[in-house]
Amino acid sequence: MGSRASSLLREEDIEEIKKETGFSHSQITRLYSRFHSLDKGENGALSREDFQRIPELAINPLGDRIINAFFPEGEDQVNFRGFMRTLAHFRPVEDNEKNKDPTAEPLNSRNNKLLFAFRLYDLDRDDKISRDELLQVLRMMVGVNISDEQLGSIADRTIQEADTNGDMSISFSEFIKVLEKVDVEQKMSIRFLH
Repeated sequence: MGSRASSLLREEDIEEIKKETGFSHSQITRLYSRFHSLDKGENGALSREDFQRIPELAINPLGDRIINAFFPEGEDQVNFRGFMRTLAHFRPVEDNEKNKDPTAEPLNSRNNKLLFAFRLYDLDRDDKISRDELLQVLRMMVGVNISDEQLGSIADRTIQEADTNGDMSISFSEFIKVLEKVDVEQKMSIRFLH
C-alpha cells in the first residue's frame, strides 16, 4: 500500500508542496502515506469521520475544532494539499531556515500559528471571540469539572483583561497582545521526522 501511495504523488506535486509548506521531500512522502492510510473511502480525500478515527483527536477536548480547521468553509472533504497546508502550521519555526521564501510568510510563522489558534475559539468566524464562544471552548476543555458560574467568571475576566477597545469581545490583535509572552513555538509545534 505504501508503494501505491507514493506512486500517486507526482514529483512536481511534491516540489510545489515543499515550496508552499516547508516540509521536506521525505516528510511529504511519509505524510502522504499516513494520509492514504486514513483515507478509508480511497477517494484521495479525507472526511471528518476519517479524522475522528485518529485516537489522539478522538480524546482531545478540542478534537472537533481541530478537525474543522482542516476543512475550508462549506467543504466536507480535504485533499492532500489542504491536509499539508493545515499541518504546516505545526512545523517548528526553526525549520523555516531551510526553506526561505522572502515573498511569503511561512504557514508556521508565529502570526499564522496564533491565527490558527484564534480560529479555534472564533466559532462563528466573525473575526472576534465573544464571551459565549470563549465559554463554549472552556466548557469543551474542562468538561463538568468546573461550574458554569466559575466558567463565566473565567470568561469575564479573560475578556476584561484582553478587550482593549471595549467591545466586549477579543479581536485577533487583542489575542496576539495577550499571548505576546507565551511560547507559541513550543506549544504549537509537532516534531515531524525528517
